[in-house]
Amino acid sequence: MASISIPARGEAHANLRPLNILRDLPHVADLIELCFSSTMDSESQQYIKDMRRAGHDNSYLQWISRTAETTSLPLTGYVWEEDGKIVGNASLIPFKHKKQRVYLIANVAVNPDFRRRGIARALTERAMIHAREKKADSVWLHVRDDNPGAVKLYTDLGFVERARRTSWQSSGDATAPQLQTDISVTKRHSRWWFTQQNWLSRLYPDHLAWHRNWGFNALRPGLWNWFYLLFVDMNICQWAAVKGEKLEAALSWVPSGRAESIFIAAGPRSDPDAVTALLLHIRRVLFYNRYLSLEFPSGEFDQAIQKAGFKSMRTLIWMETGKATS
Repeated sequence: MASISIPARGEAHANLRPLNILRDLPHVADLIELCFSSTMDSESQQYIKDMRRAGHDNSYLQWISRTAETTSLPLTGYVWEEDGKIVGNASLIPFKHKKQRVYLIANVAVNPDFRRRGIARALTERAMIHAREKKADSVWLHVRDDNPGAVKLYTDLGFVERARRTSWQSSGDATAPQLQTDISVTKRHSRWWFTQQNWLSRLYPDHLAWHRNWGFNALRPGLWNWFYLLFVDMNICQWAAVKGEKLEAALSWVPSGRAESIFIAAGPRSDPDAVTALLLHIRRVLFYNRYLSLEFPSGEFDQAIQKAGFKSMRTLIWMETGKATS
């Protein structure tokens, strides 16, 4: 893996300082909302609310100030301040995955009135230096695909695209139409698990699992797994789309307490109508849900997902630079 090389121009800036979580969180939340509100899904909106709430909870702030480098929350980072106002931000979120230390640079945001002055570059460079100082094995970030200027900036800083994923969102609807097709939707049978697991591994790859533990073992059939899910009170629902005797796709619904997550398993040759049929089915079954969310590789079954009434919220390019060296 390539080393994390910090550009030579990464000089100190009087306006750049570390994030002070005891004081800055509400202001950073305002900045992030200003810059990204048009593409925020329900989970992102809740994230902003949590940040504001945390910024006014002194006991919580005292605790997180002592755990900023050990918990996977945006508690570390850097801000750009002018005339007492925070106009730029870059958060740093640490992760541990298979004994590797990973940092995610997130929430790189600059007030529109202060852009094209090199603030985003300076904040990103400082975050990269921080990761190097903490002996990170790799550094990641994600950027919207409709922001070519930011993509070029991160490419110039040594980041390489590793994945491109789209976030989709819809709502439950008891009147969602039935798809006229020869594909039938039924409960997921245990005999399909091996195929479903292989498809999930392809669509939700391990090299991104550091960021979100997919938790697909919970989808595994079997009595012991059923007892475990009963014990933890997790009501996972799974369906399969079948053409004749052939499995075309499977869908798993995992309630998370915020936006309810949908996981689609499908092969590269699966019938797109299978994906559409499953998504329409879950909209009818979960008609009482305001938010249903799906994250999926960009370009895979896009039209099938749209056909089921899901709206694309954003497409993110996931980029990585390599092992830190001193």
